[in-house]
Amino acid sequence: MRAGIYVERAAYENLPAWQRYAVRVHAFARKHPDAVLCLESAAVLLGLPYFNEPKDIHVYDAGRSASRRFGDVAVHTSANPREFGNVRGVLTTSPLDTAVDLIRVLPLAQGLAVADAAVSPRQEGFTSVDAIRDLGLSQQNRRGRGPMAWVLDHADGGAESPAESVSRAVITWCGFEHPKLQREFHYEDEVDRVDFLFPSVNAIGEADGWGKYDFDDPRKAEQHLRDEKRREDRLRRHGHAFARWDLGDVWRVTPLVNALSAAGVPIAHSREPAKLASLKTRPREKPYLPRETSREAVSDAGCGFSGR
Repeated sequence: MRAGIYVERAAYENLPAWQRYAVRVHAFARKHPDAVLCLESAAVLLGLPYFNEPKDIHVYDAGRSASRRFGDVAVHTSANPREFGNVRGVLTTSPLDTAVDLIRVLPLAQGLAVADAAVSPRQEGFTSVDAIRDLGLSQQNRRGRGPMAWVLDHADGGAESPAESVSRAVITWCGFEHPKLQREFHYEDEVDRVDFLFPSVNAIGEADGWGKYDFDDPRKAEQHLRDEKRREDRLRRHGHAFARWDLGDVWRVTPLVNALSAAGVPIAHSREPAKLASLKTRPREKPYLPRETSREAVSDAGCGFSGR
């Protein structure tokens, strides 16, 4: 992985893309314990979302006069100072600085996922929309201010996963009614919380992450699937149309549109083709490897979001 740091090749190559990146970041940090990680590399430690396998290891060095690249290591500097943190012995830019830096450079939907995570009440030590906006506007470099403004206008700490955040962006850009997040229903002595509720038609949307089904343990997976089937049936019995999709469906757009249309979710405003086109802009990531074509790979390997 780095000079003198090794992993078992077969195990590494079988990891999802986002986990391979985490291995690279941790290997770099072991080799360079004084380095300050930033951007996606800091996100690995801080629990902010990052997508697929970023191409570069990102390091912040305030002592440089200009940013430089050394192989797969991008060393950044800035006219504005950064605050630092320490996560299990690894130095990073602060959660607030890292969120601002990522929102300014990522495509819109990915930036929204970062913002949602950064303002989530479940994410200890993070921040507010106003704090992100104030810090972003204070930067001398104006790069990314326009996208940042859109992201912060739509940020919602109620989102519980990057898949939900990206879904919400695409739902908006396709013109569908704006959903309510994380609504609870009390039916048949059970409490069911759903990802999205489209209030005008009482339809429910669920952004599935396949990891929650524990497919590595067949007995647990069977129980999860049974429980989820009972839950969906219970909600349907009480008059809710149901739409399901995964992150792979969201990136492709059409499967998500078909699922929402079949559930009767109405179009409420104009489609935004330019923003939808931004989903194909992924300059910071390595391309998918040919073997990553399974449903699980496309769905769950799409992003890392390990928490702290």
